Amino acid sequence: MRTRISPARLIGVVLILLWSLVPIYWVINISLQSESEARSKPSHYLPPHPSLHNFATLLGSSSEIGNQIRASSVNIVIECAVATIVTVVIATMAAYAFARLKFRGSIILFYALLATMAFPVYTTLIPLYRIMSDLGLVNTYTGIVLVYVSGFLPLSTWILYNYFQSLPESLEEAGLVDGATRLQVLWHVLLPLARPGIVSTTIITFLFAWAQFLFPLVLSSDLSTQPLTVTISALQGRHTVPFSLLSAAGVLAIAVPAVIALVLNRYIVSGLLAGSVK
Repeated sequence: MRTRISPARLIGVVLILLWSLVPIYWVINISLQSESEARSKPSHYLPPHPSLHNFATLLGSSSEIGNQIRASSVNIVIECAVATIVTVVIATMAAYAFARLKFRGSIILFYALLATMAFPVYTTLIPLYRIMSDLGLVNTYTGIVLVYVSGFLPLSTWILYNYFQSLPESLEEAGLVDGATRLQVLWHVLLPLARPGIVSTTIITFLFAWAQFLFPLVLSSDLSTQPLTVTISALQGRHTVPFSLLSAAGVLAIAVPAVIALVLNRYIVSGLLAGSVK
């Protein structure tokens, strides 16, 4: 029997889709136009003469703007990839310890870790900047990665904790009886079973890292470490950038997370659901 969708709900879904997708369509539309076409009145709802010239300028030319975009693209990939790897490795070890090892203060420590997610992250911005400045880590990959890891670790640990909790303890006990160490049991028995959780945690962490703006804006005033999201926003302040070229840069910034979300969406959803049920 088909479930009938109420008109109000249908209208609400349509409005949400329009609110979310129209800005994305518009920036793609402008990125495929020349500067004169993008600034013409009335506006073109479809590119009159679609062209990839703006993308070629950003990715292939030797202009200053193109060099900055390419350098910042490399920066954001390095920072996000390293932060994701470090976060997932530490979160895996921490989640296993909280889920399986019983030690004094483990419950208090676990809930204290989760409680940090309740605090607005931007309240730590100034203290983190002071710490990184004192350690000489401002305008470095290391400083940005450390800030990312400290911010993403509680959520990643919580997701993986659910996975380890959902796995039967009998499997681990059988491995220990056979003479394996805890690390061997973790590596050969539990990690393969927790692979959906590790994959979903990796994807979520990478997407969160890619979307960061304020922290890298404050911690990377130097172009040598600025990620793509910060460089695009700073272009208008340094240069008179054509609107169509700026739109093309925006498309490049959203392309990677959009592809990941579309292609790996089922892994994210199935992974989170699997880890939430014992």
